[in-house]
Amino acid sequence: MKVNVMTDILKANDLLARDIREMLSSRRIVSWNIMGSPGSGKTSVLERLIPMLPAEVKAAVVEGDLATSRDAERIAKTGVQSTQINTKGGCHLDAAMVRSALEKIDLDGLRLIFIENVGNLVCPAEFALGETGRIIVSSIAEGDDKPDKYPSMFRTAQLVLLNKIDLLAQTDFKIESFISGMKRINPKADILQVSARNGSGMPELVKWIVNRLL
Repeated sequence: MKVNVMTDILKANDLLARDIREMLSSRRIVSWNIMGSPGSGKTSVLERLIPMLPAEVKAAVVEGDLATSRDAERIAKTGVQSTQINTKGGCHLDAAMVRSALEKIDLDGLRLIFIENVGNLVCPAEFALGETGRIIVSSIAEGDDKPDKYPSMFRTAQLVLLNKIDLLAQTDFKIESFISGMKRINPKADILQVSARNGSGMPELVKWIVNRLL
């Protein structure tokens, strides 16, 4: 009898992700799976966002990467709890990795957990992490065709951040083309234009995040 190994792996992952989701929800913690390609600005967005959150909104960050703890160290400078997952070559996080990371975080009083996934526009889409929802960071520098080229990723997002909007004048990026692609792939997703560099659009992002707290 042929065994579909990938199906079994995803099923086991989904069951663990469900347990994580229920545990966090019972604590009234909202978690966001932050995804995007390498260099899209995921960590930079978090660095800019976290200090702008209301004082009563306590947050933590789980950082996923192939190697090094550089991103977690950057996030720790914002004053929040931060822990690093190194996948040692794996192209995505999975629920087991996240569960292990959460064991290193003091969850008491937390309202938000950001899980920054490995930089990749393919693999992370398939693996639930127990998150409340997904935020994709896509930058102006990547081109306006990403929703059409990577539909499985963009189809899963509740929010898409079009980052590095400050570079628009230096590129051939067409915002209308990007938005049209998103409407074809995922018309329900919200889109915000932001710049982690100069803070443009970040107040709107803070409002979007806070409005979805449990």
